[in-house]
Formats: sequence, C-alpha cells, structure tokens
Amino acid sequence: MNRYIAFDVETPNRYNSRMSAIGIAVVEDGRITDSFYSLVDPEQPFDWFNTQLTGIDSLAVQGAPTFPELWNRIEPIMASGILVAHNASFDMGVLKKCLRDYGVPWQPQVKGLCTVLMGRRLLPGISHRLNDMCAYYGIDLTHHRADSDSRACAEILIRYLESGAEPSRFLRTYSL
Repeated sequence: MNRYIAFDVETPNRYNSRMSAIGIAVVEDGRITDSFYSLVDPEQPFDWFNTQLTGIDSLAVQGAPTFPELWNRIEPIMASGILVAHNASFDMGVLKKCLRDYGVPWQPQVKGLCTVLMGRRLLPGISHRLNDMCAYYGIDLTHHRADSDSRACAEILIRYLESGAEPSRFLRTYSL
C-alpha cells in the first residue's frame, strides 16, 4: 500500500486517555495530498502542564466535537492507509483508550509505522525528537500543535522514503 495516514494527538492531562486535538496528514506517492485538524472536547479536566505545552484549555474546546462525534468524520481517513506517528506507541495508545472508553467499535488491530523507530535505524547517533528531526531536515514546525506535528511526521516519512527506506521493514501491528 502506498497511502500513509500520519497523525498526531494532543491530550488534556497526564492520563493520556483523551484527545484535545488531532491532526492528520495523508501521504500518497511521496507527497502530502490531504490534511485534517480538529480540536476535540475531551470531557475531562485539563492539567496546567498540558495546557502550557499545547495552548489548549477548556475554553478552547468549547463547542468542539467529542471523540465519538469526530470519529464518524475521521474514521474513513484513518482506515484508508497505514497509520504513522512520531512515537507511535503514544498516539496509538491514546487512540486505543478513546475507542475503548467511548465504546466505539473499530479494527482490533492496525498496521502502523513509527517514525522515531524508523529514524533510529536509518539515522543512528542523532536525536530523534520531533523538533530535532525537523531541524535536521529543514521542516517547519510549531511543536505540540497537532496539525503541525502530523504534517512534520508526514514530511519525515517522505524523507525516509526518498532515501530508499523500505516501509515493510518497519511495519508493526498495533492492538486497539
């Protein structure tokens, strides 16, 4: 499959069981062809740390869709390719908890790529934090903003593909 769905989530608190924002960037044939962003009402309180990090608080998400409301819109996108995230265990974990806690049925497992794990094998000896990788490749980033982070993840994936990386070598199965 040559379609990748790079996504990033922001969370409201230390429990990392709800989203306060999601960004999605679709990669097809080595370029970003579509993107999506939404704030999400997590229906949970915000921790000061998370608000400082993301700039999102309870006022910002007033009127935003809840995860189940948003899922109806983004599920067709998320199901249309291989999921990709920078530090995928975090983003996949938040997705899994949202699906479980809201009782939203979906695939029990998905194929995915983690650009951190890919980078550690493709470019050993350097930092693979998102901001460092963006500096390395000259990618614009407004860090901890889901739309910018998902686009940056997609751009990093594109750089890896352009360098000849074979995605199948890095493909993992994530349980949801």
